[in-house]
Amino acid sequence: MLELPDRPAPAHSLVDRVRAWVLWIGVGRIAASTAAVLIVLAGGYWLVKPPAATTESKLPYAGTATTVFASTTSTVASATTAATALLVVHVAGAVTAPGVYQVAAGSRVIDAVAAAGGFAADANPDAVNLAALVVDSERVYVPALGEAVTPAVIATGGSVVEVWPININSANAVRLDDLPGVGPATAAAIIAHRDERGPFATVDQLADVRGIGPAKLDAIRSLVTV
Repeated sequence: MLELPDRPAPAHSLVDRVRAWVLWIGVGRIAASTAAVLIVLAGGYWLVKPPAATTESKLPYAGTATTVFASTTSTVASATTAATALLVVHVAGAVTAPGVYQVAAGSRVIDAVAAAGGFAADANPDAVNLAALVVDSERVYVPALGEAVTPAVIATGGSVVEVWPININSANAVRLDDLPGVGPATAAAIIAHRDERGPFATVDQLADVRGIGPAKLDAIRSLVTV
């Protein structure tokens, strides 16, 4: 009787093959390899992930700051314009170049005289209050040495104020303080003298006032009247 060849053994199932492979590799090696792969993947993700939003990135952009800057610029511009405003004054008398000049707001009489080239050789600077503030449209007059100063008035803030010469019988302490060499104490002494003894009859009677000697009287003689 003819014998048939043996039939091949059936192929192992996939599960059996995996089980055999695990047994061959070893559970410990597989666990270690899996952990290593996970660590590598986690490190790669940490390197390529986008950075977290910072506090600064959440702040509003420059819209508000630009508005504040514009407001500040406007304020500075206004202050600069006010500071550079010009006054027009007429400088006359014993100056190098009499005429009409523009000076900055806040200028003093000495600044107006400087704009006119300074004092002339025969000027009497002591006859002028060089520290007085200049008023727009004002006439600044510098008398010459020996020149008799005539009365003059200027409008200041709507009122009329006597300039030169000063009437020692009606001037207040502020006006008397404008005289060269006359300070607050001497001005007060002049007022006290006329209050006690009555109005001055002549300018020479100023010599009776405490604090006024012959030299000071000569210096202010042409600047006062009675």
